Amino acid sequence: MSLYKLGKWICTILFYPLYRINVIGKENIPKKGPVIICSNHISNLDPPIVGITSSRNIYFMAKEELFKNPVIGGILKRVHAFPIKRGMRDRNALRQGLGVLKDNHALGLFPEGTRQKSGEIGKGLAGAGFFALRSNAYIVPCAIIGPYEKWKPLKVVYGEPIDMTTYRQEKASAQVVTDRIMEEIRQLHKIHQ
Repeated sequence: MSLYKLGKWICTILFYPLYRINVIGKENIPKKGPVIICSNHISNLDPPIVGITSSRNIYFMAKEELFKNPVIGGILKRVHAFPIKRGMRDRNALRQGLGVLKDNHALGLFPEGTRQKSGEIGKGLAGAGFFALRSNAYIVPCAIIGPYEKWKPLKVVYGEPIDMTTYRQEKASAQVVTDRIMEEIRQLHKIHQ
C-alpha cells in the first residue's frame, strides 16, 4: 500500500466521524483526464479533507518551508505534494503543476494562497487562472463549509466543472479566470451554508 493510500485511509477513519463530514456533488469530479480542484482555504486540514472527499488522487502544492524539514518533506513528497515559493512566481512549481495535468492527474489548488480563518471567501491569486488557461483540465470548484470543531458538521461541496472554452479562446487574463472560479466557490458556499 502506498503512503498516499495509507494516509487517505487513516484520515478517512479519523476525520469523517470527528467532523461529521458531509460530501455533496462528488459526482461532479470527472473520473478521467486532467482536473483542477479549486477550493476555499480555511484550515491547515483543508488538503487532507479535500483529498479524502475526492474520488481522485490529488497532487497539492505546499509552501517550500515545509520541505526543509527532511522528515516532513519526505512524507509530503510521498503523498503527492510538491513545493512552491510563496510571494513570487515559482516557475519550477508552475512546470510541475502543468506536468501533473499533462499526465491526466488531479491538481488541488487553494487560489486564495493563504488561510481565511474568518471563513469568508477571499480574493484568489492568478495562479489558478494560469493553470486553467494553460491546460485542457476540467475546473471543479469546491467549497469547504464549517468550523472544524469536533462533532460539528463540516460540508465539502463540489460544483459542476466550469467551462473554460470561451476564456481560452478569448485569451482571458489569468486573474479574470481566477475571479470566475472564486465566484463559483462563493456561490457554492452561499447556497449550502
